[in-house]
Amino acid sequence: MTEKLEPAARVAALAALKDTGWSPAEGRDAITKTYVFKNFRAAFSWMTGAALWAEKLNHHPEWSNVYNRVEVTLTTHDAGGLTALDVKLAHKLDAL
Repeated sequence: MTEKLEPAARVAALAALKDTGWSPAEGRDAITKTYVFKNFRAAFSWMTGAALWAEKLNHHPEWSNVYNRVEVTLTTHDAGGLTALDVKLAHKLDAL
C-alpha cells in the first residue's frame, strides 16, 4: 500500500505542482486542477490519454468534464490522502 506523503515531502510536492496550476483541494487531503481546452473534442482526447496513464499506474483520478473543461482531483483513497502516486500522476497529466 502507498503511504501518505510525509510533511516535508508534501510541502515540496505542492510547491512544485503549484507552478503548473495544481492546488490543495478544499476540505480534503487531495490536489485539484482544471484543464481548459479548445473544445469538447480536445478535452475528450486528453481524457483518453489520461485514462491510459491512469490504467498504467493503476491509479484513477476523480474527474468531471463539461464541454471544454476537465476538473481533476487526485488523492489515494487506500492511503487516506495525498501520496507520491498522486504527484506522479499529476506530472503525467500535465505532460499530455
